[in-house]
Amino acid sequence: MGKSRADLVMVQPDSLSGIEIKSDADSYARLQRQVRDYNRYFDFNYAVVGTSHALHIEEHVPDWWGIITVDEVDGGADFYVLRTAKMNPKVDWKKKLSLLWRPELVHIQELNGLPKYRDKSKQFVIEKILEKVPEELLAEQISEELFERDYNEIAEVIQEYREKRSGKGHVRKIRRRRRT
Repeated sequence: MGKSRADLVMVQPDSLSGIEIKSDADSYARLQRQVRDYNRYFDFNYAVVGTSHALHIEEHVPDWWGIITVDEVDGGADFYVLRTAKMNPKVDWKKKLSLLWRPELVHIQELNGLPKYRDKSKQFVIEKILEKVPEELLAEQISEELFERDYNEIAEVIQEYREKRSGKGHVRKIRRRRRT
């Protein structure tokens, strides 16, 4: 995402949270850029920090970021929520949707009765989805796609999508598991 890589992405039923981990050995050197990148992609953001950063992390992240401190207690990790995250006012829905792979975007198009736009760019498809699908519904659909993402199958699905797009094959649907 941008020039950063999220340490952890938490997928919730209607939102995505980015989690940046700063151990005691880390510095704040890259944090400003990471904050900017996280703010573009995620509805909520958290900084998870070790003891040495606990006193100063609030100075380095926006007010809407949550902060979790981690201390070692009796040989184990003790987590403390210093500040709960608030909705990120800077999330960019185009960036958030760009986290999805093309077959996942196709599924969202199908769910919402949108044209296939086979010969259009991923960016074009994202813009059409944003024009036609209410954000509340889209938030749920993005989360559902990420919940169902199968990293073992996706290489095949993407290859089949590319072949179909070029007229050389057919697309196999991503198998959907039922969540209980």
